[in-house]
Amino acid sequence: MRWQSELDTAAFARILAIKPALIEAVVELQGDLGTGKTTFARYLLTALGVKGRIKSPTYAVVESYSGVTNLFKGAAPFDIWHFDFYRFNDPEEWEEAGFRDIFSSKGLKLVEWAEKAGDHQPEPDLVIALQCPPVGLAEMALEGAEGIRLVSLQACTPLGKELLE
Repeated sequence: MRWQSELDTAAFARILAIKPALIEAVVELQGDLGTGKTTFARYLLTALGVKGRIKSPTYAVVESYSGVTNLFKGAAPFDIWHFDFYRFNDPEEWEEAGFRDIFSSKGLKLVEWAEKAGDHQPEPDLVIALQCPPVGLAEMALEGAEGIRLVSLQACTPLGKELLE
């Protein structure tokens, strides 16, 4: 699909946020620097009822939140973890940080730069890949073309398929 602007990013986040299966999912966000992974995560967390400042986990590696929504499971809170493994120099850092316990617990896990964790991280349920399109001459003339994102979705598990229904 093609997101024309951040409005499309926010709209997709709201659609995904109403899926009951999301609160148990591992969602991998792929893309180069600046493609909008953290921006999408912020819109999704907001749609899931997270209040206050939503920080990028680039330096802390993980930020945790509590989501509360009336869209499913009543108004019960659920755990959310937003990971960014960009600064990992060695996949063993994943294991040393104790992330196995978090990934085996209930709650939503959003993961940026998963490839830096090597084989330690479990298979994601859903992969959302973001890409800035190459800017051709025609697109350069369009105002706001820098906000366009090409987006592909891949369900890797039955839970991921449920999220895409």
